[in-house]
Amino acid sequence: MQYYINNIKKELEDLADLKRERALCGMPDEFQQVFLLLPALFHYHTPELPGYMEGNIPSGIACYQLSDDVNKLLKSKFNFIATKNKTLTSTLPTISALYSMGSTCSIGQSIQSDLDIWICIENSLTEQQKEALQKKCRLIEKWAANLQVKLTLFVVDADRFINKHHECLMGENCGSAQHILLLEEFYRSANLLAGKFLLWFAVPYNFTVNNVTYPTYEECVNAMVDLKLIEREQWIDFGPLTGLSAEEYFGASLWQLYKSIDSPFKAVLKTLLLEAYSWIYPQNKPVAYQMRELIQNGKIHKGMYLDSYYMLLDRISNYLIEINDFQRLELIRNCFYLKVNEKLSIPMQSPSWRRTILTNLVNDWGWNEQQITKLDACQTWKIGQVREIHEILLHTMMTGYRNLLNFGRRNNLDSLISPQDLAILTRKLYAAFEVLPGKITTLKLNISDNLQEDALTFIHVAEDRINRAGWYVYNQKPMMQSIIGHQYLEYSKYLVKLVGWCYFNGLIADSTHFYYRDGQNRNDSKINKLIADLKKYFPIDVPAATEEQLYGPCEIRHLAIILNIEDDPTVNIDSDDGVTNSVLNYGKDELSLVGSIDLLYRNSWNEIRVLHFSGELSMLEAIKALLNRMHKDADLPNSIEIFCYSEYLSGEIKQQMKKLMDECIDLRLTTTQNNSTQVKPLRIGGSSWYLFFERLGVSSHQFENAIDFYGAVSNNKVQGRPLNILDETNELPIEIDSVAYSGIIQFFFEDTDTGFDLYILNEHNQVEIYRNCNGSKDNMVKDINEFYALSDDRFTFTTSSSVNFNLPQFYQITYNDCGERDIIPLN
Repeated sequence: MQYYINNIKKELEDLADLKRERALCGMPDEFQQVFLLLPALFHYHTPELPGYMEGNIPSGIACYQLSDDVNKLLKSKFNFIATKNKTLTSTLPTISALYSMGSTCSIGQSIQSDLDIWICIENSLTEQQKEALQKKCRLIEKWAANLQVKLTLFVVDADRFINKHHECLMGENCGSAQHILLLEEFYRSANLLAGKFLLWFAVPYNFTVNNVTYPTYEECVNAMVDLKLIEREQWIDFGPLTGLSAEEYFGASLWQLYKSIDSPFKAVLKTLLLEAYSWIYPQNKPVAYQMRELIQNGKIHKGMYLDSYYMLLDRISNYLIEINDFQRLELIRNCFYLKVNEKLSIPMQSPSWRRTILTNLVNDWGWNEQQITKLDACQTWKIGQVREIHEILLHTMMTGYRNLLNFGRRNNLDSLISPQDLAILTRKLYAAFEVLPGKITTLKLNISDNLQEDALTFIHVAEDRINRAGWYVYNQKPMMQSIIGHQYLEYSKYLVKLVGWCYFNGLIADSTHFYYRDGQNRNDSKINKLIADLKKYFPIDVPAATEEQLYGPCEIRHLAIILNIEDDPTVNIDSDDGVTNSVLNYGKDELSLVGSIDLLYRNSWNEIRVLHFSGELSMLEAIKALLNRMHKDADLPNSIEIFCYSEYLSGEIKQQMKKLMDECIDLRLTTTQNNSTQVKPLRIGGSSWYLFFERLGVSSHQFENAIDFYGAVSNNKVQGRPLNILDETNELPIEIDSVAYSGIIQFFFEDTDTGFDLYILNEHNQVEIYRNCNGSKDNMVKDINEFYALSDDRFTFTTSSSVNFNLPQFYQITYNDCGERDIIPLN
């Protein structure tokens, strides 16, 4: 058995040496410098080296041996010469080991890869020492950033997984989502840079020592210690991979889907790996188990020298072949090829080890030169190719996610993920993926460097034609011989949405030429002016929505009100009419000079939305729609701009509509006193209309005379009001107004002497009130969230339907010291 332990040490040492060598292969000098020097920077703490700070800073790595290469680097870069008396601030090393994880050292590593390092410590450090070590990590990260290397350092307690601590580890709030699966990824991809070996790899996979099989990992380890086969202090122990649950599979898969928004090719591989794991659940046989067994059998050459990314691909491929899913099999091969980024269509004199492995793989897959060349040219892809892969990726992730949801139901899922985490996750997914008629889908795959087009032609098709009515955009000049038979890029019923899709997806450059054809109208100046206004007003790249914004109500941030781009009544006005007081009731014929309105806005969840209104009452409908998307305590939009494209009276229309919009928004966002309804009269196209600013929304009604209006208001008979309070006992607390928002189901809990009252606002702000409820509010929140998260119809996906990730919001009604109600989000 001692021979077995010595062999394990030799296998682990040889594997670490090989992987360190592979990590440096083909990497820039700056990466090599950071990678090689990291252990020395944590072993030595001295002013000459990066990361130095005053105080008792933990330093020294167990079993560290300075190599000649690193010694030369320390001397040449920092004029630092390591000597025995110039080492540590304490007598014993305080850091157990440094391990890289993730794609580093694997075939998945590229010059764009991040460097994720675990600084492994044991529980002898005080909280102050841990904080000091964290600060040193931040200083070293800054030093690496100055060398253009993305380095992230994690200080990890050895007992983190054994004692099931759930603090944030991977740079995001994943604590409640995954635990053992994070340890599995570490064991699968970890590579020793300096320090102790991982004990998990030395514990026999069948828990058998000297022909005795032990029931648990811990008992097996204790037996090995008692038999003096190992000394605990020579190894670092993160514990076994036991306790993998259906709850963790669900939480981890949700996080991978969340991460797929920014890194789809990497995330789809991990999502499918989780699906492959869940396929054999409750059997627990992740890739890390397979890797440990091969090491213990002396077969580190298997799986391309136990390459973690290659073994991940192999496990997913076997699973997809087993379930006959060859469409997703082809996709993950494409994702893997793009992740490795070796470009096999470009010849090289001396192929790297990554290139050799990839060549063997594509030969096995039967790929031809045309397919390889297309993938190698992905950075030059245009919108058609990017959208094609986007649709496949999204379909793949949704299929995998539905399979995981089915798995959760089969195993009576009781999710460990917190309601707040679940809400934040699903709302970001909702904002990124849900397909809605008025929403502009942005294809952010980070594949192509340049989606810009030289020419874009916008063509309108009228109602009486063979093709469906609306607007089409082509990446061609408007020459019929080239347009006919050419596939259009995108269609929309309305022009502003189509132009917005082109703009926010990066098709428009300063050099792009635009052409506009609406029937016989070939006036390109209108489309040029619209695009120039969008470029000036809307930035494309904005900061990602924060967790606080995703957890709160959705609010409009940047709003453009676009007037008369499609329907311009001013082309038909009589020049003898003269300017009247109102452009909504103009001249002797009392015409509304606003024929079409488009509300183009970006909200606090970073969605881009377009609402289109046309006809004589377009202004009235636009005001209602806009104001009903603002809850009463919402912040004012960061900016509001009106763009008018009328042939005549453009300045007057813009000025009057700006004043009207400002007044209406002010009325909506000003708290109504004494629960009264404020009313604003409007004269539009010869008719009298009234806007009712009520507690939970804005409605309108037409009255021909003042007697009808006042009679209806006094008798509370106005039709279409968003809330009808039946009696005083069903009174909705007025404080709820501050967060009421259409489009989301909202639950409000108010404690009573006998339990709690529950107020529910549905997506249309209609109210249900439940008095004197009993039971646990936490369980109710959890059950409601899981109902929405696991409901089949909320996760159906085709290109023409929506993926609804928008979970309810929960609030607690409390009382402050003055006896006034406060509304606080429920975590």
